Amino acid sequence: MSEATTENLIIIGSGPAGYTAALYASRADLQPVVIEGFLWGGLLQQTTEVENYPGFPEGVMGPEMMQKFRDQAERFGTRFITDEASRVELDRDGGVHRVWVGGEEHRARAVVLAMGAEPRKLGVPGEEELAARGVSYCATCDAAFYRDKPALIIGGGDSAMEEAIFLSKFASTVGIVHRRAEFRASQIMIERARSIGNIEFLTPYAIDRFADGDGGSLSRAILRNVDTEETREVEAEGAFIAIGHEPNSRIVEGQVELTDGGNVVTEGKSTRTGVPGVFAAGDLVDHTYRQAITAAGSGCQAALDAEWYLRDTPPSPEAQWVSHDEVEEAMASSS
Repeated sequence: MSEATTENLIIIGSGPAGYTAALYASRADLQPVVIEGFLWGGLLQQTTEVENYPGFPEGVMGPEMMQKFRDQAERFGTRFITDEASRVELDRDGGVHRVWVGGEEHRARAVVLAMGAEPRKLGVPGEEELAARGVSYCATCDAAFYRDKPALIIGGGDSAMEEAIFLSKFASTVGIVHRRAEFRASQIMIERARSIGNIEFLTPYAIDRFADGDGGSLSRAILRNVDTEETREVEAEGAFIAIGHEPNSRIVEGQVELTDGGNVVTEGKSTRTGVPGVFAAGDLVDHTYRQAITAAGSGCQAALDAEWYLRDTPPSPEAQWVSHDEVEEAMASSS
């Protein structure tokens, strides 16, 4: 693009963080643009029933909740681009930031990064087919659906132990599947898990495949002993994969500070990155809680931080670029 308007705010990503940021920004009359991606709505778009989000006492389906988030932001003037951001160029001096969608360039005085994170997957047969039908990536979200049913946790870190401990309150049995006899989890977390009667350690095993039953939902998992290659079939109506998340931060790598795990680093309790006018929210930042409500809360913070930044930062000369249509309209009105 040779000429373009400069937006007040571009939000990259959707989900609870991106849509909440859009809601607050649009109500502040910032007229935000959300580059929401083809698979808009984030991970909740792939979730069945959500029972732990305030305001929905009977629960709500994940896609329905994300549609409500989107509709509410749109009501106040948010504009959406249902496509992927392909490249960004952040101005380290706090000037105009550039975001490309394919070959189309978009400019903004401020940017909120809300691209989220993707759970790491095992890549075994049955995993994709049984997603949301027994295979899940968040025991904290879905454990209540497996009350008095056998379940598995796959992983060996602190997150896996935490998920197993939480799941043990609901499931009849919880098997922790790990490919090594030693765990990466801290000793205190291992001991806590071992002290719970319905938790069993299944090592050294890897998941060979997941299998469904007559109803089309997960009914069992086939484990493979990594030392002997022998297989073992275990009953499981829920399987929670807890081998970590991958923040979707590749597009800003080298432009903002990232942790070793790829999360965007923000300043203190704010959503500010080290680049003026660039803010980050949701699972892109949060590697601890990763809940819809915490993502939404940080989206609110990002919008407020962006609003205050724009209020206190005069537009640069570059931000005064206008389109041909606007120039012609101004000339016509003055003649």
